[in-house]
Parts: sequence; structure tokens; C-alpha cells
Amino acid sequence: MLKQLNVGIARTPLIIAALALLGACDRLVTPDQTTEITELRAGAYTLDTDHAALLFKLNHLGFSTFLGRFETFDATLDFDPEDIENANLEVIVDMSSINVNLPEFEEELRGDDWLDVANYPQAVYRTTSFVESTGDNTFVYAGELTFHGVTAPVNLEVEFHGGGRNFLTRSYTVGFSGAVTFLRSDFGVDRFTSFGVGDEIELEVHVEFMDAG
Repeated sequence: MLKQLNVGIARTPLIIAALALLGACDRLVTPDQTTEITELRAGAYTLDTDHAALLFKLNHLGFSTFLGRFETFDATLDFDPEDIENANLEVIVDMSSINVNLPEFEEELRGDDWLDVANYPQAVYRTTSFVESTGDNTFVYAGELTFHGVTAPVNLEVEFHGGGRNFLTRSYTVGFSGAVTFLRSDFGVDRFTSFGVGDEIELEVHVEFMDAG
């Protein structure tokens, strides 16, 4: 019992030091992080592709939600936190990078019965105007989606998560998530909609942007 107590006492300084180090590291990672969008730096931002995800969801025959993602996309953001209504976002997606964890089906989806990536290799989304603020850090923007050779209006719901200097990359970073919903049949991709394969597509984007300056 005494031996165990002595060991515990001997380890105490090490434990305290480790906890202090962890606390210091936490402060170093985001020393000036803020969740107040008005405190962000204005300017042009580029996508941190190592911390970006673009997911899609649709109903599968009424049984489940089918999930997939696009592995390759790029985005730029230009905004002034004092004039958030005039923010500009552009997202360009490599349609051949579709990933549904089923390689054979991915090849089918790239074909002309579905995405037809040979003729429509990219999808592009651009914001066009501000619609409304739905909370302290949530906003809705109008935009245009160009997909499968068709351009149509699609609204984007945006949530701001935080901004500050990223200790790992040494760059000023801001984080957002966004969501859009549209009917694939509006863009000429309507295969099997009459058999219960979802027409409505939900897109989610989770991204970090780095100050381009």
C-alpha cells in the first residue's frame, strides 16, 4: 500500500505537467479563435482541401438514405464581415470523383445514363445574392447551380463555425458548413425516379477556408 502511494506521489508532478502542456497546446492551436462573424478578417479565401467534404443524400426506394460524396472539388470565398450580404462563393466539383463505396456502381454513375461525366465533367455553384439571416451565424444565399448542362436557381443555407489563426497551418482560417436541396430531374437526371429512387438531392458541404493573402 505504501509503495503504491509513493508511486502515485512520484507521478503527480508528471501528470500536472502533462495537463499543463495539453492546456498550452489547446491555446496554441486557436489563440485568437472567434465565433463572432463580425470579428473575422475580410478578404479572399481559398479552400483547405485537406479539411473539406462534399456529401450527397437521396432516398432509396423508401427503405433508407443513400449516401455518397465527391472527393475532388475546389472553392473560393470573398467576403467582408461588415458587409456579409455581398459575400461571394464559388464551388467547382469534379463529377468523376463520385464515391459511393461501390466501384462498379461508381463507373455506372459516371456513364451517360446518369452523370455523363464525359460531356459534363464539372458542376458549378455560385452565389448570386443574399436572402436572409436566420440566426447569429446562419444565413441563406441565392445562387445558381450548373449541373448536367443545366443552370437553375438553388438556395444555399450557411452556418459559420469559427475563425482564427490555425496553429497547424499558420494560416488564418474560417470554417463553415452549408446545405442545398434540389430535384435532379430539374437537371435532366431523372432515371428511376418513377421507381422510388429519390428525386430530391441533399448536398452538404463542410469546409475550412484559408486567407488567400
